Amino acid sequence: MGAPHRCRSPTNPSSCARLLWLLSMVVTASSCPRVCHCADRGGVVVQCTSRNLDSVPPNLPKDTIVLLLSSNRIKHVPKDAFADLRRLRELDLSHNAIDSVDAGAFQGVSDQLRSLDLSNNHLSGLPRDAFAELHARVRLSHNPWHCECSLQEVLRELRLDPETVNEVSCHTAVQEEYVGQPVIQVLDSGINFCNFHHKTTDVAMFVAMFCWFSMVTAYIIYYIKHNQEDARRHMEYLKSLPSTSHISKDFDTASSVF
Repeated sequence: MGAPHRCRSPTNPSSCARLLWLLSMVVTASSCPRVCHCADRGGVVVQCTSRNLDSVPPNLPKDTIVLLLSSNRIKHVPKDAFADLRRLRELDLSHNAIDSVDAGAFQGVSDQLRSLDLSNNHLSGLPRDAFAELHARVRLSHNPWHCECSLQEVLRELRLDPETVNEVSCHTAVQEEYVGQPVIQVLDSGINFCNFHHKTTDVAMFVAMFCWFSMVTAYIIYYIKHNQEDARRHMEYLKSLPSTSHISKDFDTASSVF
């Protein structure tokens, strides 16, 4: 009880400040994930680099402003992974094994976040709502991107980091000729991957309709041939039966005998 009393005393401001700093350090240490290191710098900086993590650690300090998770084994970023970190400004997820990011993964931090690093991962595509309303500058370089319509629509909504934008390249693409080229350069040349998507869809529909028509035609031909064969057999059966006149003569002969 003595410490709070000194903080209320105007004659000892330095002791008050020192005590408040010590208290903040204790609170920060108590809420910091065990495998990480936390420091208070007008907000908590959480250092979790190279800690062999396979997921985003839970129970991060709510006043985290910088979260460093690079060089781990994280494969997946789930929805609302950082939703409690309302003050988060910088997030580094580079040099992991991330191959999927859920829609809404950065929900809750989209307004405050200013820097997001997803470079050097295993991403080939992203859901359209993965970066909904995100204002951060984003690094996506050195990922095995598949250049198609949904990636084009995601990139249209992002602020890519200008220093690494030409390192976001097509590892695979809907058209082989664009493999190895920077995605932004391809799009700036007027290429629209969504047109390829629509053309592919149209071709698939045409092939499906052709197959359906072929099946119907084959069934009709089979039905006609099958019915013709039944009709022929029926006619042959009728022809094999004794004629009516022959049956009448046989009946008259039998009557005269009796």
